[in-house]
Amino acid sequence: MAKTEHFKFFQHRECEYFPCHRGVPEEAFNCLFCYCPLYALGDQCGGHFTYTKSGIKNCTDCTVPHQAKNYDDMVKKVRILIEQVKESKEPGGNVL
Repeated sequence: MAKTEHFKFFQHRECEYFPCHRGVPEEAFNCLFCYCPLYALGDQCGGHFTYTKSGIKNCTDCTVPHQAKNYDDMVKKVRILIEQVKESKEPGGNVL
């Protein structure tokens, strides 16, 4: 049986915002990470973003999570986020 990696790519062409970012060819636009799981990493996310005057992260120009070739890097970053959450817990299991 051949190994496949179809789980790394998903498109939702019927979404009213598709494609929501410029810079990725429509046929290659990956919707899998529609709401970027790396947002909480702030400036350590590895994407292309700016901060608004009010301090909100603006990811409008970022295409990193929308390129299928970045799946493995996205998963690595999610693992970093998971470790940060684990480290922030008190011994009793409560988040600080």
